[in-house]
Amino acid sequence: MNKPVSPSSLVVDQPAEVVIEGPELVGDGFRRLERFSVTLDYDGTPTTMSRDILRIGRTVGIVAIDLSRDEIVLIRQFRLPAHFLTGRGDNMEIPAGYIDGDEPPLEAARRECIEEIGVAPKAIREVFSFLPAPGMLEEQATIFVASVDASAVPETAGAASEIEHTRPLRVSIDEALAALGTGQILNGYLIISLQWLALNRARLPELLGDS
Repeated sequence: MNKPVSPSSLVVDQPAEVVIEGPELVGDGFRRLERFSVTLDYDGTPTTMSRDILRIGRTVGIVAIDLSRDEIVLIRQFRLPAHFLTGRGDNMEIPAGYIDGDEPPLEAARRECIEEIGVAPKAIREVFSFLPAPGMLEEQATIFVASVDASAVPETAGAASEIEHTRPLRVSIDEALAALGTGQILNGYLIISLQWLALNRARLPELLGDS
């Protein structure tokens, strides 16, 4: 019978014994799509399979909080895959984006905050990282919590150089957290960030220095 074990000994990502051949370039558009031959040894039996990965790289997301107003600033942005999958392509999201080259993640988070919600963070702190879809995407997201002045948020934002159009929205933290149970938001960055916020809401003044 399986017995419970401590998280430190079981619930942890580990290195894999794997033989990888490739890559073969499948497509080279906005991001590279590559194909690899992967061989894993399952109980003494080597098994070889073909796996494709999309090279996304490192990204950042920002949980933008106005402590004095008890609000979070989210954005709406059109996403073509969401449109195809659900018919609701006008996605609710947190501000997020790619890290440019050797740009430090903290600076990328500051830049994305300014670009996507139109205001600079007064304080900002890294809080966690995750892999959005490790079965297909080579992407690692780092999430920051930031203090912002929600009253200064414009109606529209986005980096013109990227043909980006975002619509910032001021939402009470209570309303945002309540949306977790409705099934009406499906964006992974947003859901995971709101779950983090639900667990850490009481710590926001400490994390953001009462800003």
